[in-house]
Amino acid sequence: MWYKRTIPLIIVFGIGVLAFAHEYVPHPLAGAFRERMTTWFRIIGGFAMFIGAYSLLHMHISRIRRRVGGWGYSAFVFLGAAGMIAVGLINEGLGPLAPAPRDQMTWFQWGYKYVQVPCGATVFSILAFFIASAAFRTFRAKTFSAALLLVAALIVMFGRVPVSESLGSLLGAPQLFSKATDIVMEYPNLAAKRGILLGISLGAISQSLRVLFGIERSYLGGGD
Repeated sequence: MWYKRTIPLIIVFGIGVLAFAHEYVPHPLAGAFRERMTTWFRIIGGFAMFIGAYSLLHMHISRIRRRVGGWGYSAFVFLGAAGMIAVGLINEGLGPLAPAPRDQMTWFQWGYKYVQVPCGATVFSILAFFIASAAFRTFRAKTFSAALLLVAALIVMFGRVPVSESLGSLLGAPQLFSKATDIVMEYPNLAAKRGILLGISLGAISQSLRVLFGIERSYLGGGD
């Protein structure tokens, strides 16, 4: 099965070497290659978007067909998608290919501003309470490290709320807690974040080399 294994490995190795080399070769051909690859990335991303949309629709159709718990929300997915697609294609009567009018709010913009944005804000506001409850269950000072994590979390959360300025004013320093939060975020938090990002970068480099040299072949299928 050389056409299922060898040829894909050769293509991956060749494209990987070219994608790596064009960043360091100051030649017009390297720039042209980069533009061409960017175009192909967009094309592949477009196909991936259609695959994702098909997967999403298939999942919600299955939920509606089986009448599983919460299947009514899946119906709203189709209603919202159909409505936004319809107003986008109609485009205030101008058609899908015409530019939208700039001097008035279209129905598409209205749906995004007054439906999508408030719904997104509501979901994230609810998520904040879940994060707070999870933090309450997680940040328990059972060990010294957990105690440090708890203290840092309390400093950061308290320094971001307006009541911290009122309490700081009573102590004679309105920016006391906000400055403490900035110190925690700029020094220990930033140092830990950079260490984590460095580890992630090294892991990504090692994984890329494994794929480039054919050591990692799981993307070919077959489980190996």
